[in-house]
Amino acid sequence: MSFEIIHKPTFTNQLLTIPKERVVQVLEKIEVLRKDPSPHGTLKKKLHGYEGAVYRLRSGDYRIIYTYGDGWVSLLGVDSRKDVYRGTKLYAEEATIDIKKVSDLELLLLPQSPSHPATPPAHSQPEDPLPKLPTEDLLTQLLIPTHYFPLLLPCQTLDDLLAADIPSHLRDRLFDCLTNPNFDQVLHQPDLRTGDPNDLLRFKEGELLGFLLHLNPEQEKFVTWSLKASGPTLVKGSPGTGKSTIALYRVRTLIEHLKTQGNPQPRILFTTYTNALVTFSRQLLDSLLGEDRTCVTVKTADAIVYNLLTENGPKPTIANDADLRKALQKALPTTIATLDGNLLQQQAQRQILQRLTPDYLLQELNTLIDGRTLLTLEDYQATPRTGRSIALNKIQRQAIWHLRHHILQNLKTNNLETWSQLRNRALTIVESAPNVPKYDAVIIDEAQDLDPNILRLLTTLCIAPNRLFVTADANQSIYGSGFRWQDIHTDLKFTGRTGILRTNHRTTREISEAAHSYLSDSQLDPEITDRDYIHTGPSPAVRSIATHFDEAQLLTQFCKTATREFRLGINACAILVPNETIGKNLAGKLNSLGLPAQYMASKDLNLNVPQVKILTLKSAKGLEFPIVAIAGFLGTTYPKIPKGSSEAEIQELLARERRTLFVGMTRAMRALLILTPTSKPSPLLQNFDNALWNLGQPA
Repeated sequence: MSFEIIHKPTFTNQLLTIPKERVVQVLEKIEVLRKDPSPHGTLKKKLHGYEGAVYRLRSGDYRIIYTYGDGWVSLLGVDSRKDVYRGTKLYAEEATIDIKKVSDLELLLLPQSPSHPATPPAHSQPEDPLPKLPTEDLLTQLLIPTHYFPLLLPCQTLDDLLAADIPSHLRDRLFDCLTNPNFDQVLHQPDLRTGDPNDLLRFKEGELLGFLLHLNPEQEKFVTWSLKASGPTLVKGSPGTGKSTIALYRVRTLIEHLKTQGNPQPRILFTTYTNALVTFSRQLLDSLLGEDRTCVTVKTADAIVYNLLTENGPKPTIANDADLRKALQKALPTTIATLDGNLLQQQAQRQILQRLTPDYLLQELNTLIDGRTLLTLEDYQATPRTGRSIALNKIQRQAIWHLRHHILQNLKTNNLETWSQLRNRALTIVESAPNVPKYDAVIIDEAQDLDPNILRLLTTLCIAPNRLFVTADANQSIYGSGFRWQDIHTDLKFTGRTGILRTNHRTTREISEAAHSYLSDSQLDPEITDRDYIHTGPSPAVRSIATHFDEAQLLTQFCKTATREFRLGINACAILVPNETIGKNLAGKLNSLGLPAQYMASKDLNLNVPQVKILTLKSAKGLEFPIVAIAGFLGTTYPKIPKGSSEAEIQELLARERRTLFVGMTRAMRALLILTPTSKPSPLLQNFDNALWNLGQPA
């Protein structure tokens, strides 16, 4: 039996410091593990003192630290460790700086008076000296760019290293080589594909920039699953299960598959909802595909719509929210004055138009009628309104249909179109124009937030139905109201080709279970109950604050303490807020308190900026951050409920915004803090389960 070799980032970080001739010897020893990693004599022995199963393999003066399982060996580290025996048992040298997970965070978040946030914890050792100091030779060995040398050479303590303005992967590299790692923590690092062992030598010499993530068997299955089937494939799963990662790997598999079929330059479309997700996905695909990156177009669905229209006609003028409200306000009296039917029918139509808020009416027009490309009143009256909580009979729908007619007339007079109209025009072009370029394969990531008309367009752009790959999780829907796949396109039949992911690789069990408990009755899909987890950690925390200063102070303390506890740079933190104005104001307050922070719109997202990223809750969708705080609710109404909303409208709005907060919570990988106003908190910011959330309530 041959074991697959994979490795952790700590292993390759430490490998960089080993002389080249010794690396060759290490590579030869790794082949010993490929054949049989089990303990044997003095060559391969189990290390005691760890919670996990950790072993060491001797390679001259060096020790290869590893673990293994069914068919695989994971390389954890390699350095010149000494063998430490206590009696007959072999122990590893203790970590020289063993940061106790979240100990200071727990101190920071101890129960406090609501109007007086916790004070920063006092470290018993505020200055942890580095056991080895960085030198020019070491920094060169670690392939650290020379322009970072002035920042790193003066570092004397752990806090100096954490404060240095360098990319997080370089900080990890230094930490792994200046200290003895705790391999119980290394076990939780992501697995990387080792591939050809010679790639390790290429990495050591700077020829290879990095390694791809190693998918687990559950994820690997769906990368190639149903590739030769007759129809499309759908993969579902809770946040953190790796749907988007699988979608990225599926791109590579499709390119390889198409090339073997004689297509030397296949055209692949990878699309998702937000600009932030497109930017992030493009960066990952560039790394994953190498020269094949030219085969892939990465765009938002609406960018595809806009390009189709401008290539086949004049540039459209898009109606904004204010334009739509103005058109509705103008159309409403005209509609009421021209209602059809007898007096009783007219009264029923007038009442529904006056009872429903502008927001609800516009959602009905854009998302349901135009979003589902309903062309006649009869189509609208016969369509199930999945996800809409207010029942409408045929007469009431007739009133809304006539209102839509007058709104569209007003918009046309001003040369304006809605996004839903543009999507339907683009769909018509794709379905009827013979010269529209199509794609050999289409990947649709986060499909739950795309309207049916855009999903139909993307499906039509795909040359073959079996090369359509979709990921979705209805419970993360923050825009759409739900639909049935079979109502969209005849090709969207997933029978026998729907996979479900159950293992969460991103978020700790504590954060995920608390977030799912919070989501509660706002689910659109039945909850997957038998979830598995890789990581555990502290319970997510909820704290109330009374003033904007309290909010900024607690966020500053939380970010600084959490980054120290998790050995991360400040760029590992994200703060999610309701809207742009709140985000920009909060960034100013945090910077004045000495916490470098920047508000970023989704199109301007830069994950490498050495600052705390402040994003809106909606633009954070699809992203992940080790440390997350959700804040910005003080002094504002959240969510904003339109005046005159009925109880059914309010409940539908609250359910959608609860899903938005759920998405925000599940962006957190290791630590999560939610700040709520002390006075009159939103109904969405109350009733957290005390068994799952650290509420910090004073005795």
